[in-house]
Amino acid sequence: MKFFNKLVRDKIPEIIVKENKIPKVRILSDDEYKFELLKKLVEESGEVLEAKNNQEDLIKELGDLLEVIDSTIKAFNLNQGDILALKDKRKKERGGFDKKIFLENVS
Repeated sequence: MKFFNKLVRDKIPEIIVKENKIPKVRILSDDEYKFELLKKLVEESGEVLEAKNNQEDLIKELGDLLEVIDSTIKAFNLNQGDILALKDKRKKERGGFDKKIFLENVS
């Protein structure tokens, strides 16, 4: 028996059944779901980092991360337009990451 104890995509139980295995699942409460989405953001971010040397894997993992971001926005009843507007405002005020600046220390 392999334990996962994590939020998975909606069709994963069906895929497991097609592999002649038996998934044990439960439906999360809204609060549990929100918490698990935030954990999933961290998990998917780690997978993006692991895929850094393979463009195909990087594309797949960034797609997964975007899916989790979209679900998080929906679960927390956020407005994507507001998020993008704030992103643009912060970029104007603080800059982006285009210049590849790495801050080593401040004295």
